[in-house]
Amino acid sequence: MKILITGGAGYIASHVLKHLLEKSNHEIIVLDNLTTGHQSTIDTLKKIRFFKFVKMDLKEFSRIDRLFEDYHFDVVMHFAASIIVPESVSNPLKYYMNNTLNTTNLIQSAIKNDVKQFIFSSTAAVYGEPTNLQKNGIDEDYPTNPINPYGMSKLMSERILQDCAKAHTSFKYIIFRYFNVAGADIYYKNNILSPRIGQSSPNATHLIKVASECATYKRAKMEIFGSDYDTKDGSGVRDYIHVDDLAQAHIQAIEYLNENSSDIFNIGYGKGYSVKEVIAAMEEVAKTKFDVRQGKRRLGDPAILIANNQKITNKMKWKPQYDDLNLICESVFRWESK
Repeated sequence: MKILITGGAGYIASHVLKHLLEKSNHEIIVLDNLTTGHQSTIDTLKKIRFFKFVKMDLKEFSRIDRLFEDYHFDVVMHFAASIIVPESVSNPLKYYMNNTLNTTNLIQSAIKNDVKQFIFSSTAAVYGEPTNLQKNGIDEDYPTNPINPYGMSKLMSERILQDCAKAHTSFKYIIFRYFNVAGADIYYKNNILSPRIGQSSPNATHLIKVASECATYKRAKMEIFGSDYDTKDGSGVRDYIHVDDLAQAHIQAIEYLNENSSDIFNIGYGKGYSVKEVIAAMEEVAKTKFDVRQGKRRLGDPAILIANNQKITNKMKWKPQYDDLNLICESVFRWESK
């Protein structure tokens, strides 16, 4: 099969690419404008086996059309997007242009060129600020109500995919709604965990990434936002999924769509860890202590946000391998130490 991966030099897409390179013989073309992705990631992954890399922006509509005409893709895996929530509030047009408009054009090119499968990187942000949370976490039927342009830009893209699949019956999709993605490449060299790729974004906001920067002395301190939530230790609880498990689900999605209809899946472990537990785990694997300050709650942060993953485990038979907070933290610490 011929597979197009957009945003392939970025954090999540690069791990999906890694799995495809190691576990399949598919012909892969990677597209990235390298605004937030990294050429070094592409160079590292080319050591596994060859794939074609095209530096291109999704807003270059005519070039995108020619790419589809030239390669006759079977599958599109779409990751390229702007993802910073506060920025989406201050600059909403950037998010609707980059995330929704560019995705719409990508879908149009895919349909026009008879692409059969479209696998879309979405987010739990489409659920907004959940209330009356289900005991077993948020399932796919939970009402969608984004509270920021980032979440809305993704939800709009989801709807466009759904409508297009109804109009073009040979076109099928999988939408993955990510919870808290963390971790780095699980790769051992001389029996030592030695990630080859990981999250390289500057000014990180993800908790585990921030904690790893403190543990490697790249940050002087970090802050816990809120200490009075109705949780076991007063800090917020989130569902953290290792990026390699997330990547494996994308690989399975290709096979799944060969035999099944389009669908939407939440992807998380179905359990949560508090902010304080994450910090303690990072300190344990790094064998160090770092400066942690107590701050106020952030507007819109729910106490608990956990995925109900029964649908993906039952229907897709997805079985995570790295459901271990210490392993997630260790992989990030090892990556950050490099």
